[in-house]
Amino acid sequence: MTYQEDKGKFYRRLLILASPIILQQLMLALVAACDAMMLGRVAQEQMAAVSLASQVQFVQNMFLFSITAAGTILGAQYYGKGDLVTIEELFRLILRWSILLSLVFFLACELCPEMLMRIFAHDEIMISIGSGYLRIAGWSYLMTGISQCYLAIMKVTDHVTPGAMISSSAVVLNIVFNAIFIFGLLGAPKMHADGAALATTIARLIELGLCIGFSFGKGYIRPSWHRIFSGRRELHQDFVRQCLPLLGGGLLWGVGFTSYTAIMGHLGVDAAAANSVSAVVRDLICCACNGVGNAAAIMVGNELGAGKLEAGKEVGLRLRNLSWWVGFGSMGVILALTPLVVRMVILSDQARNYLTGMMVIMSVYMVGRCVNTICINGVLDGGGDTIFDMYSLAVCMWGIAIPTAVCGAFLFHWHVLAVYACTCLDEVGKLPWVMYRIKKYKWVKNLTRD
Repeated sequence: MTYQEDKGKFYRRLLILASPIILQQLMLALVAACDAMMLGRVAQEQMAAVSLASQVQFVQNMFLFSITAAGTILGAQYYGKGDLVTIEELFRLILRWSILLSLVFFLACELCPEMLMRIFAHDEIMISIGSGYLRIAGWSYLMTGISQCYLAIMKVTDHVTPGAMISSSAVVLNIVFNAIFIFGLLGAPKMHADGAALATTIARLIELGLCIGFSFGKGYIRPSWHRIFSGRRELHQDFVRQCLPLLGGGLLWGVGFTSYTAIMGHLGVDAAAANSVSAVVRDLICCACNGVGNAAAIMVGNELGAGKLEAGKEVGLRLRNLSWWVGFGSMGVILALTPLVVRMVILSDQARNYLTGMMVIMSVYMVGRCVNTICINGVLDGGGDTIFDMYSLAVCMWGIAIPTAVCGAFLFHWHVLAVYACTCLDEVGKLPWVMYRIKKYKWVKNLTRD
């Protein structure tokens, strides 16, 4: 019985895939919050330096995401086709690229951490703290590049729950080790920022060990390391065709979001503080649409890779309709949480007023964010239509939202909430374009080769 004939089967499959990924996303958001909270109790310079140093990993993750996402798109289709041999070859392919990328970031952190820190800071104390952090954390960046490939392949071969458990366990260990090494608990030395780096490195080492260990289980795919540099040219070309638009979109999105933060930061301490709190809430709520979006890409890819184009189309359209429910549900959650969040945080009266307005604006933004995430990163990417995300970001974020926010903040001197609303234009503005793109059905295609 297919998804078309049984809605219960569709929702069960979606729940099985999305739930572990949502948990994984929540845990990752939690560890970032715990890092800031713990280091904030040590000294402001420690927290700020680690926050800036972490931008190096943020950049690495943009590149790493494009590699693993391209592998996920192709892997889901080949798994739907039942071609495990090609998935193993694809595993080796993304490992080659990820290891090369991670080596570059690892060597940069070990050989010239001060140079990296000077990109983000001018204060010598913060540069010194951040450099020490990067020398230790650089090892975790190397291991992350390998473990993320294992987790990506687990996701597309129906081992999404073990993969999420591995990732979540590493996050829990990271938080525990943070407390031990930052504050010097259980007889450990009090290492402050260096302790946060050591905790991350140990957690990533355990995560990689678990990934390798699980890969030897029955039904798991593991790479043939003695053939790591071999592979078909055609598969490599297919991979690059998916990867480059994802990389372009990732860079446009990452730099764009950094620009939003910088624009709000120039509007004063109250605006920056309110924006930082709203960003934490946004990231937590977005875990739901991110999880559904990941599951959508796998479900659509499985059907299309199996040659069931009509079934793939039906799944995609059903996910599109579901995305609106997720969007309006997220909107309701944010509105319900607004009074609680505003009362919980310690802010000035002005910042509190800004935060209230930002939460209301963000609730509308969240409808667009959820619909676009599920439709673009799920339905369109699942069928290999990865270039649309790059186009839409170039037009809606860089052509509309960022210029409007810059003009509002620095030329016309608009109210803080008006500028914040400008930074939310991109997701809302994309909605009609995304709906039109879905209906063109360019994403309904089989990417696999015989």
